[in-house]
Amino acid sequence: MSKRDSLVRLMKFKTGEKRRQVDQLQMMMGEFERMASELDAQISSEEKKAGISDVNHFAYPTFAKAARTRRDNLMDSVKDLRGQMSAANIALEEAEAELAHAEKLEQRDQMDERRSASA
Repeated sequence: MSKRDSLVRLMKFKTGEKRRQVDQLQMMMGEFERMASELDAQISSEEKKAGISDVNHFAYPTFAKAARTRRDNLMDSVKDLRGQMSAANIALEEAEAELAHAEKLEQRDQMDERRSASA
């Protein structure tokens, strides 16, 4: 096994890890958005039952108020995850570029070895 072969395997591992991170962030964002949507439905249902949709009303349902807070926290988390997603995508692109470069170097080395062997 050549030194370049080890480098290519390492780069493939790093690229796969970055891809998994991106996928995981996407799943988390989707799950948080789904949960926020469910909370919206619960809030709406609770407001209809109480007949009060004004958050500042003294008789506004406590459950709806707590659900709003939780939904807002989830959406803040989604916003933070979007920032992390941007950074993860950049890191993935860099890892893919490094992998492509390492693969080209390995191919060049293999061609050089073949030329040397045939000469």
